[in-house]
Amino acid sequence: MNEERIQRLKKSRSYNIMRRVSTYMDQYYLDGVAGLVPGGVGDIATVGFALVHVYFCAFRLRSVPLTLAVLNNVMRDVLMGMLPFFIGDIIDFLNKAHVRNMRLIDGYINNDPAIRQGVRRKAWQSAAILVALIAAVVAMVWLLIWLTKTLGTAIFS
Repeated sequence: MNEERIQRLKKSRSYNIMRRVSTYMDQYYLDGVAGLVPGGVGDIATVGFALVHVYFCAFRLRSVPLTLAVLNNVMRDVLMGMLPFFIGDIIDFLNKAHVRNMRLIDGYINNDPAIRQGVRRKAWQSAAILVALIAAVVAMVWLLIWLTKTLGTAIFS
């Protein structure tokens, strides 16, 4: 990436919004506070704030691996935050997914080789998780169809 493009990206409105979101959510612990809302509602709501990171990676940088790595951090943050018995709430205060995403994005923009290698690794993890989730959904649909057919045959025959 050339220096002119790097400076343009860092001066963009979406980059500045992303920085502020990271600061408020992780350094002022708003992510943890939102996680205290019962039923996982707060954890799901914080995903909305992470969308600015996803937008920047997908549409400004146009990097699929970086977008997948950022989504990986977001998914982990949400899943860990939803753990029951206040365990997830404690993790929400300690886990700094937004700041981690900013480090990934800054390292990617600045062509940091270690960050770029980490991005590729996380992208593969995200892709594997996505494939596993799709397989689970397909398996659940198949199971529901099979169960409906089996119960329907048993009840109506």
